[in-house]
Amino acid sequence: MGNKMTKTPISEMPDFIGQSSAFMQLIESIRQVAPTQITVLITGESGTGKEMIARAIHHLSQRKNHPLINVNCGAIPEGILESELFGHVKGAFTGALETRKGYFELANGGTIFLDEIGEMPLSTQVKLLRVLESQSFMRVGGSTSIQVDVRVIAASNKDLEKAVKHDEFRKDLFYRLNAVHLSAPPLRKRREDIQLLTQHFAERICSENRIQCPEFTEEAMYRLSEYHWPGNIRELRNIVERLIIFEKGQTIDGTIVQRHLEQPGSMEQQLPMVINKTTDQAERELIYRALLDIRVALEDLRRLVVTYHERSIAQSSWTPSGKEIIPNSIDHDTPILTIQELEKQQIEKALIRFRHNRRRAAKALGIGERTLYRKLKEYGLE
Repeated sequence: MGNKMTKTPISEMPDFIGQSSAFMQLIESIRQVAPTQITVLITGESGTGKEMIARAIHHLSQRKNHPLINVNCGAIPEGILESELFGHVKGAFTGALETRKGYFELANGGTIFLDEIGEMPLSTQVKLLRVLESQSFMRVGGSTSIQVDVRVIAASNKDLEKAVKHDEFRKDLFYRLNAVHLSAPPLRKRREDIQLLTQHFAERICSENRIQCPEFTEEAMYRLSEYHWPGNIRELRNIVERLIIFEKGQTIDGTIVQRHLEQPGSMEQQLPMVINKTTDQAERELIYRALLDIRVALEDLRRLVVTYHERSIAQSSWTPSGKEIIPNSIDHDTPILTIQELEKQQIEKALIRFRHNRRRAAKALGIGERTLYRKLKEYGLE
């Protein structure tokens, strides 16, 4: 009863940025659970920072000077997961040319973080439960029990209780892992933290890439704070990185933010990876990407013109009864519109029809949103 726990300042918890009530509750839970030896289950949507929580627990524990081993259970094929976790002896299977330690042995004295635990096969779950109960296991093909001292932290973005009901996850393992349950809040429940996180990511990205940090206007921060963030913190970091790379040297305003938020596809598809590359290499990749975008835009334009032409023919040449109308004469008084004028008219019609919802307008026109933005600027329709 005489032991008094001192509060660990947030500054000692790397990469933890925030001030919202949901964030502060999580911080307090980490402070309480970290000094213990108890197993922890972290749940939350993808991109909410579950691995970061595991790192913080390890960093604040008595095991911080020993290894923290991260294992993504969903990324390792089922056939070799057991060998990766517990190791194997020489000759245990084809290709086992030597005895090899598994992750649990490598984490001895420290912490093992089992991410995507819900993807672990049932046969491996049985052996994991044995390790949690006895802190011992046998290598694949081995006959000797190996004792270890490892703290287990598991994480999942799946509903494990539902998985238990569908016999996709062992009930006994779930209860054993769920000794302490931490929930990583989604970013939409941490809106007060978005500005702090944006500034933090911007400073780090600019420092890593030796780029001058841009200024974010109030409207830009408002747009970011109002967005629903289905990809959570990971998506926010990707968006900030995209803004800094593509809008280099510009003040980031609300219009720019909205344009990037509405772009389809992941950051990996849109943004060249500039880490460990010179400035010249990065700029060449940006130019290459821009040329690809131009090619896509031209193809979108060609498809738009062809589609419009086909629709015009269909509407003017056929009656509702299906009979073709052959015009008796050509109206020489009807002005001939250029392709650009036709295109502008169709874009205006789409914007009016969909109440200036640019995403729906682009979809109806059969072009990409980036192409639509470019055309709006070109025709002065912004």
